[in-house]
Amino acid sequence: MRIDSLRPGEVFVFGSNASGAHGGGAARFAYDRFGAVWGQSEGLQGQSYGIDTMSGLRVFEEQAARFLAFAASHPDLRFLVTEVGCGIAGYRPEQVAGFFRGAPANVVLPESFVAVLDASGSA
Repeated sequence: MRIDSLRPGEVFVFGSNASGAHGGGAARFAYDRFGAVWGQSEGLQGQSYGIDTMSGLRVFEEQAARFLAFAASHPDLRFLVTEVGCGIAGYRPEQVAGFFRGAPANVVLPESFVAVLDASGSA
């Protein structure tokens, strides 16, 4: 699923870096289209939500967990997750999809992540 536009209440979830320099990939798209804030790496920014995928898997996993908690506490919003970490950061869905295991119903994961979670029996 390619995300080109958002409806009210939808949030574009993208991979960022520690400095919040949204210069390429989905981060640049979030900056150009959905209100991502230059210099903010993590959290809700306009109609987007950043997760630092460039500071190692441990940081990525911690921020993904915080994202899932945020999403659970905001059931009025619908979060559309890109293949975070699978572009410029260079990870494969098999390495990172598990970080989103147990996502609440208002989180829409990319098909590649769903396939990994389904294959592991823990979608």
